[in-house]
Amino acid sequence: MKKSVQQEFQIVFIALARPTFDIPLAEEVTAAVRGNLLQAGYILYGPSQLVMDLPAAQKAAAELSAVPHDLLIILQATFADSTMITTVAGATDAPLLMWAVPEAPTGGRLRLNSLCGINLGGHALNLRGRKYAYAYGAPDDSNILQQIHCLVLAGRAQRSLQSANIGLVGQHPEGMDTCRLDAPILEKTFGVQITQFALDELFQRMDAVPEAKINGIHEHVNAHLSNTADLEANPLQGTLRAFAVLDEMAADKKIDGFAIRCWPEIFEEKGCAACGAMSLLNDTAIPSSCEADVNGTVTQLILQAVSGSPTFDVDVVSVDIEQDQVVIWHCGKAPLSMADPSVQPQGGIHSNRNVPLVMEFPLKPGRITAARVSQANNQLALVIGGGEMLAAPKSFSGTSGIVRFDRPAGDLLDTILSEGLEHHLAITYGDYVPALTVLAELLDLPVMKLS
Repeated sequence: MKKSVQQEFQIVFIALARPTFDIPLAEEVTAAVRGNLLQAGYILYGPSQLVMDLPAAQKAAAELSAVPHDLLIILQATFADSTMITTVAGATDAPLLMWAVPEAPTGGRLRLNSLCGINLGGHALNLRGRKYAYAYGAPDDSNILQQIHCLVLAGRAQRSLQSANIGLVGQHPEGMDTCRLDAPILEKTFGVQITQFALDELFQRMDAVPEAKINGIHEHVNAHLSNTADLEANPLQGTLRAFAVLDEMAADKKIDGFAIRCWPEIFEEKGCAACGAMSLLNDTAIPSSCEADVNGTVTQLILQAVSGSPTFDVDVVSVDIEQDQVVIWHCGKAPLSMADPSVQPQGGIHSNRNVPLVMEFPLKPGRITAARVSQANNQLALVIGGGEMLAAPKSFSGTSGIVRFDRPAGDLLDTILSEGLEHHLAITYGDYVPALTVLAELLDLPVMKLS
């Protein structure tokens, strides 16, 4: 079983200068910037000395490919022509931040001329079609540090998608156009790969899972659910077998997330619900969408990368315009880590098929971010919204929560229906709307705001 998502953010930091400027001051500024980044918890790579000529820049660029990184920061410690910045920036597709520092007007020598340096660099990068962000402020500027946080989160998501492998188990059900797969556009936009599995393979492997392995998973579930002894044994075992096989598939084929055709065959041929298996997968950093919704899984991978926490794909099932509340729900596949701590999670039966295992609990209160990689209007876009999950009892059987989005509930509903958005959203806990907005800019994706 996979562990939690790594949250060590890696930055390549390169300071550019020219020896004709005030090098002692440039070194002082560089040390201050570096110190603040280290204090913020980032892991820094790159040359420890100022890069002051083209050969040094070329050497730094050549070393970039050996270092996995979520962001490239180029500090314009002094003015320099654009040859060094374009050389370094051209060696990576990670997000790029150019940083210039102000200097006091003394009436004397212009000691750094840092701002003019990023002005020159920005023009050269723009001519080459290289995206960049910029900052102009002191080494301890809190706004710049917040900007870096958003950029590094977006960079982590971008990097994780470029190597992501999604396991597609079966095909989406007929009539579920919202789950239609366009593998070439996903690969072109995000870099994700699709590995296809037949449902029959899942079923055959479920029958072969050793009893000892099932017993270990059963003990894990019993530690979180208080009533598994009351559930029908064979269907419960079927759900646990499905989890065991999917977890093995993930390890064998290096699968980062699943999109699973959860109905009708798993119910009809194996007599159990896939919901509980997907709940367990979601909690082990293998996000899983039902109804073979690959775009939903891509969205979950994005949210997991920025938050470092589990995700959950949901339906919007009820809107109360007067109370400004939106009910999000799914049959029972939310990760157990999302359960309201004041309520004991229970194992349950599927509301339409009457077999276990589904998870029964209300979602915990707190700030959430909702998103969707959407193909509405026949083009990819990133749907983004934020809101507050309220402390409330379950609205329906399964796993559900009541959200007050940052946008009025009636407006949100109008956007979903008038734009023809998909019926699945994904959520994670925390406020990651700014980071997702940066990611959309990096990937040239239109943004549709739910809040």
